[in-house]
Amino acid sequence: MIFDSPLQTAFLLRRYKRFLADIKLASGEEITIHCPNTGSMKNCIVEGGQCWYSTSDNPKRKYPHTWEIATTPGGHLAGINTGRANGLVREAIEAGVISELSGYSSIRAEVKYGQENSRIDFLLSSESRDDCYVEVKSVTLCTDSDELSRGEGLFPDAVSQRGSKHLRELIEMKKQGHRAVLVFCVQHTGILQVSPADEIDAVYGETLRMAVKQGVEMLAYKSSVSPSEIVLTSKVPVIL
Repeated sequence: MIFDSPLQTAFLLRRYKRFLADIKLASGEEITIHCPNTGSMKNCIVEGGQCWYSTSDNPKRKYPHTWEIATTPGGHLAGINTGRANGLVREAIEAGVISELSGYSSIRAEVKYGQENSRIDFLLSSESRDDCYVEVKSVTLCTDSDELSRGEGLFPDAVSQRGSKHLRELIEMKKQGHRAVLVFCVQHTGILQVSPADEIDAVYGETLRMAVKQGVEMLAYKSSVSPSEIVLTSKVPVIL
């Protein structure tokens, strides 16, 4: 995913009210920008650290700038815009990077399905194969704030009832004879593996392991993150 124009750089002052962040430009000017992340952003925030943001030309936006990349406590880069995860995964599927999801002739987004009023991120279809339901989750939480050698990524970074609901929906799709896949989109240059964040959301961890036992597939792919582009590059293990 190449940004329409290279991201602009600044220094993070604070994140607050969930969807807002104050940054300081190179000129010394302080501005407020949109933070497109509903999670806690644990171990992603360094006040005073370098960050990067995009700018929208939509005149109706109250905050035209969007925070895209953060510098983490360990000096890594994290793509904190969770809204980009689906686009990254779709690009990787279409480019053949996620080989496990290749070979389908149709890919549809945001299709209604399930028993709990859900929308699947992607529905992959082909005349010769079972339909494949794909749910995407963005991972930016690295276990240790110093982020040394282990590179363990965790999901979620806050209690996620919605995440557990999506797992239940995938289990039901598998029971109906379809293929069901959860893709962890790792937007963090220091993460080398992904596990459920049991200490943050024990219910999610239990539901994830139950889903695996029911035949739901787990995939994790990490990203190359830079101010010019973010792209999924390679598979990393999911450790349960």
